[in-house]
Amino acid sequence: MNKNFNQVGRSVPRKDGPLKVKGEAIYTGDMVLPRMAYGRIKRSTYAHAIIKKIDYSKALELPGVLAVITGEEAPNKWGIVPQTANEVALAVGKVRFWGEGVAAVAAIDEETAEEALELIEVEYEPLPVLLDPKESIGRASEVRIHEDASDNILHAGEQLFGDPDKAFAECAYILEKEFQTSYVNHAFLEPHTSLASYDTQSGQLQVWSSTQVPHYLHRQLSIVLEMPMNKIRVTLPAIGGGFGGKGEASSADFCAALLSRKIGRPVKVTYERNEVFATNKGRHPCYMKMKIGLDKDGYIQAVDFNNTLDGGAYAGWGIVVMFYTASMIHLPYKVPNARARVRRVYTNKPTCGAMRGLGGVQPRFAMECMLDELAEMMGVSPYELKMKNAVESGYRSVSNLHVPHCEYKKCLQTAVEKSGYLDKHGKLPFGKGIGLSGGYYISGTAYTLYQAYKPHTTVLIRVDTEGGVTVHCAAADIGQGCNTVMAQMAAEALGVHYEDVHVVSGDTELGTFDLGSFASRVTYASGAAIKEAAAEINQKLKEVAAGMVGCRADQLEIKDRRFYSKFEPRKAIEWEKVVEAYTNAVGTLTGIGHFSPPRLKGIDLTRGVRVQGANIGHSPTFGFSCQIIEVDVDIDTGRVRVVKVTEAGDCGQAVNPMSVEGQVEGSILFGMGQALYEEMKVDPQGKLINPSLHDYKLPTAMELPEIDSTIVDSYDPTAPFGVKESGEGPIQPTIPAIANAVYDAIGVRFTDLPITPEKVLKALKQKKVN
Repeated sequence: MNKNFNQVGRSVPRKDGPLKVKGEAIYTGDMVLPRMAYGRIKRSTYAHAIIKKIDYSKALELPGVLAVITGEEAPNKWGIVPQTANEVALAVGKVRFWGEGVAAVAAIDEETAEEALELIEVEYEPLPVLLDPKESIGRASEVRIHEDASDNILHAGEQLFGDPDKAFAECAYILEKEFQTSYVNHAFLEPHTSLASYDTQSGQLQVWSSTQVPHYLHRQLSIVLEMPMNKIRVTLPAIGGGFGGKGEASSADFCAALLSRKIGRPVKVTYERNEVFATNKGRHPCYMKMKIGLDKDGYIQAVDFNNTLDGGAYAGWGIVVMFYTASMIHLPYKVPNARARVRRVYTNKPTCGAMRGLGGVQPRFAMECMLDELAEMMGVSPYELKMKNAVESGYRSVSNLHVPHCEYKKCLQTAVEKSGYLDKHGKLPFGKGIGLSGGYYISGTAYTLYQAYKPHTTVLIRVDTEGGVTVHCAAADIGQGCNTVMAQMAAEALGVHYEDVHVVSGDTELGTFDLGSFASRVTYASGAAIKEAAAEINQKLKEVAAGMVGCRADQLEIKDRRFYSKFEPRKAIEWEKVVEAYTNAVGTLTGIGHFSPPRLKGIDLTRGVRVQGANIGHSPTFGFSCQIIEVDVDIDTGRVRVVKVTEAGDCGQAVNPMSVEGQVEGSILFGMGQALYEEMKVDPQGKLINPSLHDYKLPTAMELPEIDSTIVDSYDPTAPFGVKESGEGPIQPTIPAIANAVYDAIGVRFTDLPITPEKVLKALKQKKVN
């Protein structure tokens, strides 16, 4: 273990903290450019219909209207996964969900643009609306949402590892259950906003956007607008949250760009909150059937998983999320035999996509609840069962997932000891309960969304006397604090202080290449690239410093802004003096580092065969966590109140512990929302009936429980600075821990979300009757 760090491991204020606290941070919605026009989008009032005619002549006659566009002007399909790209900037010929954009207006102000939308006449031919994935499959022969999907299924897959049927036949304990999860939204504060400025002289387009994937937005704009990428620049001002919901391009980006190119003026499109809900891209509702078998000693022998995902109208991240749900049954427990049958189905609802902990939250809910129940069948505590089956460092799953480092057992042990779980579980008064759950998540991904072998992240570090240390990387700081941890890691690698480092990120022209903020990848990926870039700089500076202090370069170390001989510490010199000497003689000093994750995908080189499930699920390393949650269930109102959360997480070396604590607390509140409150509701015609933060019920500060979180002692020697993820793993255990606690409180197991007061009262009544 190596924790001899000066800058990594410090709880420091975030780089963007002062500006945000003072209200001076500039978001895209705050920006105003000279001659800027305002764009608005006309949205469908049908969830499924043929567009027979769009007449916008009256809108064009309205004074102040500068342009109107329809989907016919930008028919190229885009999508985050190129193989399944099937979205267009605005609907072409048909709408597939309520609220889909059919036309867009640019006008001199927002009021005029809004008025113009009312003057656009759209003639529809309604089609049957399919809102349930099972109905969608069943009626596919008569109603087809996409012409190229005859069964209304985007994709279906089956993965088989080992021999589950044989293993089940030999199991002493078998449990099979069905679970259903809800339709939830990210509820980030800043709505999608895009400002585009097309220069008619140079043909250059600049787009300022609230996105978390500047590179992928860059690619999609190039496809839809039929422009080379080197004519487009994507810039991220401050971002007001993403959680996966800004992990794809949005119609706001395309419409702003198309309108700007059409009128030769900057155009800004900002969504209303109901548009954020209408375009959704939130978590997939899942209809899961899971079967788990244990031997007589309680060791897991087999897992059988069957999952139908309600994907909504378009592909989005669907195929990725679908296969992630399959891969998530292999950890954090040893599963020697496994089968997954998964399918992602089209329905006439806003498209589902990536959301914090994508693909992991739903199967974790099922698996952790079932292990609790199996423990009860065996007459042992859930803690004992989960400790017995927990993976450890060096584990390789039957699906070929390699876990280089793992402190999951330490997480379980820490949370149990701190919460007093073993003294409370099954022993609290009726109405009070305690539940345990574990979880894990990837730290980056080994998968590129398109066929390319270029590095996933590149970092350039510039050092000179003018700017000091500047880290350039086009990663997206969406509020999670990646700029801060990049500065800390660069400072550590260069031997200077965090406060000395500037970060230039979120710009495809000023920053070096980065895939974006998703899959908990930025800290790991940028950390590896920073180490490589810093090593190049250190070597050049050491050669200069060596001559200045009178020793060999390889005898020098750098710490606290000083070069010194490790054998004769009195031979030392200030870091700034060495930089000045170097730049005076040579000029600005730069170092470049790249990172590509290990490619375990595709072919097993030892056997020469393709590996099942190899594209999705692999990760350079994995984070782990355990949560123990205490609840009070009001048996008169049915309300479940989360009283206390005891959390222990393995995030490797925490770069900024204060930031990790924030991520953990955010994840817990996120999970509480899906467990107890949140659900987007759709009427029989496919219209969202609660698309506002007033009607869509979220946990607030009033519902925040006492949280006791612990960063367990951990350092992954295979990772840069020993780091792992910390932002998505902690959401995984929250929902099942609450469900297990509710069972402990009232003796009822809930298998569908959210666990509302109505469901609790109904269950209590049923329990009393029985």
